[in-house]
This record gives sequence, C-alpha cells and structure tokens, in this order.
Amino acid sequence: MNETRCIMIVGVGGQGTLLASRILGNLLTGAGYDVKVSEIHGMSQRGGSVVTYVKYGRKVYSPVIDRGEADLILCFERLEAARWLPWLRKGGRMIVNDQRIDPMPVITGAMSYPDDILARLRALGADVTAVDALGLACQAGSAKAANVVLLGVLSADGAFPEEAWQAALAEEVKPKFLELNRRAFALGRSAAV
Repeated sequence: MNETRCIMIVGVGGQGTLLASRILGNLLTGAGYDVKVSEIHGMSQRGGSVVTYVKYGRKVYSPVIDRGEADLILCFERLEAARWLPWLRKGGRMIVNDQRIDPMPVITGAMSYPDDILARLRALGADVTAVDALGLACQAGSAKAANVVLLGVLSADGAFPEEAWQAALAEEVKPKFLELNRRAFALGRSAAV
C-alpha cells in the first residue's frame, strides 16, 4: 500500500474512543504500517466531543486529517456523525452507533436534537452503516463495550485477519475484561454481515 489511509474515531467523553484508537493503532502497527495517532479530548470529562485521528501507510508524516480526507469515520453517536461528516472524503464510509446522547444545549432546551440524522447523512451521499452498538454491548455483558462492538463491525470488511484483531484486543484490553470484549467484538462482526 503506497497511499496513506485516514480514519477518524468520534464520540463523546466516556464512550471509549481512546481505547478503540489504541486497539486500532496496535492492529495497524502489527500489520507493519507506519501509524500516527492524534487524540483531541475537548471537554471529554463533561460529555463533550472527542475525536481521534488515525493515519497509516508506508510512511506517515502527520496525524492530522483535514476536511474531506477521512476514508472512514467510526462514530460512537449519531449527532457526532453529523458534526464530523465534512471530514469524510467522497466515497468514504461511516460506521455509526445508532445512539442518541443529548449535548448540553439540548439538555438545557437551547436547541433541539435533529431528527432523522442517519437519513440526512445518506441523503448527502455518505455510505452509512448503522448498528445498535449499545444494545449489542449490553448483550455481550457491558454497555462499556460498545466501542469494541464498533470495531467488530469495522473488522468485517476483511482488510485484516480476525486473528490480528484478536491479538490487538488482547494487547490493549485488561485480562479480566477480555472475554467480555471478545463477545462484543464477535457481535459487532456478525451485525455487519
């Protein structure tokens, strides 16, 4: 692979976006790529927007992803998918956790949560795969595993062998939570088929 690939992981604080970026970075490094990861926390402690850039290729010089450059955006919440759509390249893909988390302006009544976000994204030309990652994570044993469900969905594209994903999980997830996360990963992978 000569070109650089760009992945964004977007969500709100507390959803596990940073763990997801570490698992993905581990997978890509293990596959022999030069990988650059940049984490932008924002107001993560207060449920604010969190974004991580992951770039990989033969040689990567900067982790920054500009508007229109992302090949894939892994979205942990619907509104975050809408917020970061301008960063998706034409023909790029979004994997979206079909979950609603109200931001502070919605909670205070200053704004309303937009209706039909997924339909709007598709109408704008985005290739959207939506999944109930929270529901699948709960089925696996913990709502906190929604991040790994989304990685399972991503893994179904076959770009990397499942064994490599499993090795990356084992490297980044604490042993006492590994089996739960393996179940979450498998449920996400099955949901993508």
